[in-house]
Order: sequence, then C-alpha cells, then structure tokens
Amino acid sequence: MPFTPNRKFKQSPRLIVAGEGLHYDLADGRRVLDAIAGLWCVNAGHRNPRVSAAMKAQIDVLDYASNFQIGHPAAFKLAQRLAQMAPAGMDHVFFTNSGSESVDTALKIAVAYHRARGDAGRYRLIGRERSYHGVGFGGISVGGIGRQRSTFGPLLNGVDHLPHTLDLARNAFSRGEPPHGIDKADALEALVSLHDASTIAAVIVEPVAGSTGVLPPPRGYLKRLREICDKHGILLIFDEVITGFGRVGRNFASDLFGVTPDLITTAKGLTNGAVPMGAVLMRGAVHDAFMQGNVSAVELSHGYTYSGHPLACAAAMATLDAYTEDGLIARAAELSPYFEDGLHSLRGLPGVIDVRNVGLLAGIELQGWASGPGTHAQAVAQHCLDESGVLVRSVGDTIALSPPFTLERRHIDQIIDSLRAAIAQTAQATDTAA
Repeated sequence: MPFTPNRKFKQSPRLIVAGEGLHYDLADGRRVLDAIAGLWCVNAGHRNPRVSAAMKAQIDVLDYASNFQIGHPAAFKLAQRLAQMAPAGMDHVFFTNSGSESVDTALKIAVAYHRARGDAGRYRLIGRERSYHGVGFGGISVGGIGRQRSTFGPLLNGVDHLPHTLDLARNAFSRGEPPHGIDKADALEALVSLHDASTIAAVIVEPVAGSTGVLPPPRGYLKRLREICDKHGILLIFDEVITGFGRVGRNFASDLFGVTPDLITTAKGLTNGAVPMGAVLMRGAVHDAFMQGNVSAVELSHGYTYSGHPLACAAAMATLDAYTEDGLIARAAELSPYFEDGLHSLRGLPGVIDVRNVGLLAGIELQGWASGPGTHAQAVAQHCLDESGVLVRSVGDTIALSPPFTLERRHIDQIIDSLRAAIAQTAQATDTAA
C-alpha cells in the first residue's frame, strides 16, 4: 500500500466499502464524514450523480482509443473546456493520468521549450523546500520533503531549492495569505546569481503547499516570483494538483492570487477522483515554440498510453459541469469564511500552535510530542475517526482538511467539534501519562 506502514495496517486494517456524498461506509458498519475529500480530490462529493451517469454512458459507447496519431472527439472537447476555464492565455492542454505525471510532463516541456528556441543551456530546475510534486523522479527531485527524497539515492542533476515560507514566529494564526515573507521570493535572485540565469529552465512551486501541512503563500510572494522569472527568462510552473478546480474558492489558485504562470499542473479534482486523469495547462507561447519545422515531425516526444482516455474525459466533463452548473465552486467560496472562523476557534486549545487556511483547505499544526514526529497529529486523527466518525488527515504534526464542496455549515460544525474534542482528549491523555 502506498505511503502506508503496511505491517501496522495489517494488524488493524481500516477498509472503506462504499461512499456517497460526504460520507464513507467502513467495513465495520460505521458511516464517517469524509473531511479530506478522499485525498484532496472528491470535490463534488462521492458518487456524484453527474459523474456516475457520464461514465456509465461512455463505457457503452467507447471504452478506449489511443491518442497517438489518431484521436477521439472527447479529448479535444475537454481540452477546449479546460482552456476556457483556465487563466487567460493558458489555452493549450496536454493530458496525463496523475499529478505525478503532470509534474514530470511540465518539467520536460519546460526544458524542451528552451531547446526548441535554441537555448539548450537552460536545464536547471528550481523547486522549494517542504514542497510535494508527486513521486516521479522529476517530481521527487524538485520536491522538498527530505524523507521522500532520501529513500531513492541520487536524483536529477542541476536541481536547487528555494527556502520554504513557513514562519511561525511572525505568521502564526494568519487568515489566508500571511503578512510576512515576500522576501523569501528574493532567494530566487540569489540562485540566479549562483547558477546564472542562462542555465535555469524553470521554477516550480505549489501556490499553496499541500502535503507538507498546508502553507499559504505570503502576501505578494507569488507576484515577486513571477517578476523575477520574467526578468531572467525563466518559466514559472504552478503545481495546482490540489488547489485547482475550486479548492480555494476560484477555478485555480492562480486566479485567487492574481498571478498567471507559464504552466499549470492539475489532476485530483479534474475528475472528482472517479478515474485517474491529469492535465498540464500552458500558455500559447510555450505551445507555439514547438510548432516549428516539418509539419510531419512529432513536436513533443512524450505521452502516455492513457493520455486523454475516453472514460476519464467523460468523468472530467461531468465534473466540470458539477462545478459550474451546480455552483459548487461558488459554494466553496461562500462557505470559506464560515470554515475559517470555525478553524480559528481552535486557537488556544492545548498544543495548537498554528492554524492556516485558504478556501476549503486548512492545516492545524500541533506541538510535537516526545514520542516522535507525527504522533500527536496521528492521535488526534485517530480520535476523530473512532469517537466522532470524522475522517481527517495527519501530515507530520499537522491535521489537514479539504472537505467536499457539497458540505453544509452543520458539517463544518461537526468537523470542528470533532477536532475540538480530539485535541482536548489527547491533551488530557498526555497530561495524565506525564
């Protein structure tokens, strides 16, 4: 099992047997509230009727068609739909099957873009500390979570990292963008001075870092990165695998923060988690750099067997309908202030050292325990599940939340009440043990 202590899991397995709307049904008969949307992805609720109907209809018409030297209409219709939804100017799409594949695809496009323009010296990639960009060798290389890098030995050459933006001393309990930290972006100028801009192909960051504990960008930080990249001819990639498709109350975090990158990586919420699919969105100028020379030549030697899979395209089109026609992205934006107030009501509870939030995305950081990294958050998450029937996620010593957009205020109350009880009860257990 991925990212799982397999031996421990087999001692006491937790198995999901069904899901509907906001809830999962477990094998032991319990129904639990899914406060993490599966894995940041089931934004429109489990077994969304639109998505289920579209997939059932598609499988009866066309199960598979390659997109190598032939195609099918659904892939082009979806690409057009995504271009309309994306930030202005990002009007071309390359389909993948996951966030990891989207990241590796974007990195390859960035390097190949410079080579296509006769600038083959630009090969370096700049990531950021405490970032997660999937599990491909490219994504691990630009990623900045040490335990995910150290397992696999030497990674890609020519990679460097910006400092992370977490600053508890100045920014703890900020709502939305923290006020301090724009200076963290200036570290890119230092890397340019170190490596020379002529060697740097791209910078990749998550607008809101997710799997490291939900880190919103400091005010002005992303705009400063955009300015520095423009100054030195460096492509800017936003990893929006988590933040894309309404999670922050707008179509993309790029829209919320008013910064348009050169490429955006997506997956997760694209199909509501119903079937694997990802996509890389890109500016016209990036696409057009490849459209040179012999028209019979392959412009980009890259792709996947299942790129633009018909079933995934059907799920994605229906998911986008749910977001727009059912008003789910607008609903996420509407609920965000209530969600924020509930989260920040946890301030002052024992062991709560920070609360971070953007849209329907949040992290509650807990004071670490002497028993080891992550044990405090794991205890809180276990209590929420066992005692309150609420599924939250522990990432390090942070509780991460990303509920489906179909929830109501009463469900937010249930999540917050569950966390309040779990934090209090685990703190009492700790005090007693001490």
